[in-house]
Amino acid sequence: MTSVPGVVAVVLVIIATLAIGTVGLRLSRTTSDFFVASRSVRPALNASAIGGEYLSAASFLGVAGLVLVFGADMLWYPVGWTAGYLVLLVLVAAPLRRSGAYTLPDFAEARLRSTRVRAVSSLLVVAIGWLYLLPQFQGAGLTLAAALGAPRWVGAVSVAVVVLLNVVSGGMRSITFVQAFQYWLKVTALLVPAIVLLSVWVGDGSPSPAGAGPNAAAWSLPVADGGAQGLYVTWSLIIATCLGTMGLPHVVVRFYTNPDGRAARRTTLVVLALLGAFYVLPPVYAALGRIYGDPARSDVLVLELPRQMVPGLGGELLAALVTAGAYAAFLSTSSGLSIAVGGVLGQDVVGRLRVSGVTAFRIGAAIAVVVPCLLALATENVGVARAVGLAFAVAASTFCPLLVLGIWWRGLTDVGAVAGMLVGFLGSGLGVAYAFATPSTSGWVGALLSQPAAWSVPLAFATMIGGSLLTRRRVPAHVRRFMVRLHTPEAVDLAR
Repeated sequence: MTSVPGVVAVVLVIIATLAIGTVGLRLSRTTSDFFVASRSVRPALNASAIGGEYLSAASFLGVAGLVLVFGADMLWYPVGWTAGYLVLLVLVAAPLRRSGAYTLPDFAEARLRSTRVRAVSSLLVVAIGWLYLLPQFQGAGLTLAAALGAPRWVGAVSVAVVVLLNVVSGGMRSITFVQAFQYWLKVTALLVPAIVLLSVWVGDGSPSPAGAGPNAAAWSLPVADGGAQGLYVTWSLIIATCLGTMGLPHVVVRFYTNPDGRAARRTTLVVLALLGAFYVLPPVYAALGRIYGDPARSDVLVLELPRQMVPGLGGELLAALVTAGAYAAFLSTSSGLSIAVGGVLGQDVVGRLRVSGVTAFRIGAAIAVVVPCLLALATENVGVARAVGLAFAVAASTFCPLLVLGIWWRGLTDVGAVAGMLVGFLGSGLGVAYAFATPSTSGWVGALLSQPAAWSVPLAFATMIGGSLLTRRRVPAHVRRFMVRLHTPEAVDLAR
């Protein structure tokens, strides 16, 4: 059954997104504007934009559904996603901005003077970006089907069209303003209904979620009955989410938009506060879902709970607001990923066809959006949070070692970097293949493959270090100057 308030809410989000994007369109003139907004985005705006693109379908819909079904263990997802920015702040943010690169492959080539490292990095950016984009489009189809009664393809196609219009018209300039707006829309879309739903719960006598079933104790205790396997899965999940953040192409590219390294650090601090505030809300929906919701409908719990708890027009309006927030989540994350993947495709694929500048970026962005959209339409629905978690595992096993060692160790070589990234990709890629082939996991084999980061990340680091030690003579001659550039504050440069 079609929900008129829901349709109106989605249409308003689309109109607002395109209208705000026109601001960036008027300001975007150069290639630097399209790739990194001319490196002029201030910390407060940039932090809101990062929050907008980082809080994807997995955060908005997936966390509540996972906590509803599997209990408090799943809270490690938002903990890890937020803590990842702390690791990024300490190890990567400022040096990466000082590198002067546009993309991760740019940094890899500049650090190691190797086109081979750049090629491998480009392939990984595209692979991670498309793995992350796939659940965004599938989640959009699921959301509009549940909230509006629309065919599933409508959500995926509508998100792809809106994202493509914004990205190819104004690039990073447009997306920055759009994503900042969408962060605050998402917070509002969860906060306002949560306040109303909590008041309904209090009015019903504050029934306890513990009365929702025989496994209530296990539901409320992390690693309650998982034993050694549960502990392994938890630690592997923490490693993937904490270390994978720095390797996500759409996250890293935003730090290139800051004016300098100091602004990059300030941006990260604000992001930590914004993410922490947001992640208080999904567990509220999960807890209320234990009382009022249907565990069999966990993927759309956030969308359906307002109607189940508040009858009549009030519930419809609250559900419409949540639907608007969910749709904004798909748009903002898809936009950031399209910018990152489109930039790499534009430089390293389209650019080789004698197409350059803004035109190459636009063609690359179109490819970045269309391919995962078609894949989403052709494949069955994969759990949103599960697919995103695997993208984090791949990023942690490939780009995390490259960035940490490339920034902090002079001995890294191109041979070691390529070997480490390939080993990390193959190891974490087993988890991706296993997840798509197997709907459920059991036993130690299932645990090791479903959450590979605990062994694939150390293996990638060890391979990268070992390969570099065996090829010491290939350490680039410019490495000392490059490391000084990465670690010297801009104030010192100005003083000179």
